[in-house]
Amino acid sequence: MEPLPRFSAPPPAAPAVTGHRPLHLLDATMFWHPQTGGVRRYLLTKRGWLARQAQWRHTLLAPGAEGAGMIDCGGLSIPLSGGYRLPWRRQHAAELIRREAPDLIESGDPYRLAWAVLDAAHSLGVPTIAFCHSNLPAMAAKLGGAPVGPPSLVQRSTENYLRRLYGAFDLVLAPSRFMTGVLRDLGVPHAEHQPLGVDCQVFHPCRRDPMLRAALGLPGDARLLLYTGRFAPEKNLGVLVRAVARLGPPYYLLAVGAGPMPPQGERVIVLPHESREAMLARLYASAHAFVHAGDQETFGLSALEAMACGTPIVVRARAGLGELCVDQAGIAVEGTDAETWAEAVASVQDPDTQLRVRLARARAQEMDWREVLPGLVERYGRLLGQGRRQPLAVQEPRAGVARVG
Repeated sequence: MEPLPRFSAPPPAAPAVTGHRPLHLLDATMFWHPQTGGVRRYLLTKRGWLARQAQWRHTLLAPGAEGAGMIDCGGLSIPLSGGYRLPWRRQHAAELIRREAPDLIESGDPYRLAWAVLDAAHSLGVPTIAFCHSNLPAMAAKLGGAPVGPPSLVQRSTENYLRRLYGAFDLVLAPSRFMTGVLRDLGVPHAEHQPLGVDCQVFHPCRRDPMLRAALGLPGDARLLLYTGRFAPEKNLGVLVRAVARLGPPYYLLAVGAGPMPPQGERVIVLPHESREAMLARLYASAHAFVHAGDQETFGLSALEAMACGTPIVVRARAGLGELCVDQAGIAVEGTDAETWAEAVASVQDPDTQLRVRLARARAQEMDWREVLPGLVERYGRLLGQGRRQPLAVQEPRAGVARVG
């Protein structure tokens, strides 16, 4: 099936402001948790930055969104998701967007809301951006069986779905070069790399608290391995638990987050999600190392925050996490063998650890939000400079995985 038409790509142009009316960006996403999530962090950071730019106005539409400039679009509770909801009323969501009359709309998920974004944008004649925050092809590969061999029906349906959906957007952004390549291989040639960022003033080595171990009831010589994020199957938390078991004392795993599958073990401590950035920075800066065995991360925001705090990272050599480890800025581990992970964690004591810490902090500084967000807004300006397009009817696929859109 041919992809739906989208904008051509003329040279970049600055956004045109009529009089003193600010340009209006609307973000729509189902990836909105009341407490946690990398997408939430990205949206709130961008929202705060845009609020300080006189030429911009921002609106957020998501399930459960509350506050000025935020719209709750409702949604069905997703079992075992830890609090996420799936908006299902496509026409209702599209009408909520149309009422806001935005100049530009960004979709933060590839499901039902994405189609509502396209409906509203085509009625208004405004450009659209899709930001790929989830590795749906990898999820489909796991659902369809082993990730090797011929693609399963689920994989093929998912790829066809994404090719058609993203083909209707004027620009598709991905937070890692890995994910950008995945999208282009699927047949989305207008996918571009747009990294996320970190606040290097908040996430800083000075946040280290030598009393943290005592506060957790641990001995002073405890080597604390930190994981922050969702407790979900794709995070492979069992790998970290088994690695700590192999390492033995004085290693402990501190897992901070929420979700249906919290890790369990003799030297495992689980704390609820922490939304306060200063408190998160305290945890990162005070840990012996940050660990993450997930293989579907499109970026790895928590790992970048740990790097900004000057904490060594030991992460899976896959997707966005592995990409953060370039130039010795971290330790990337192949596979999920517990012994290999234990060896990698133990190596954090090697003489080159301090070099890795300096390189990690330097890499994080290159990706500070103050460096990243102006580039994102420049992309917004490029699309707005292309002018309006005629409304286009978007037909949602009716079979297979497409029915989620």
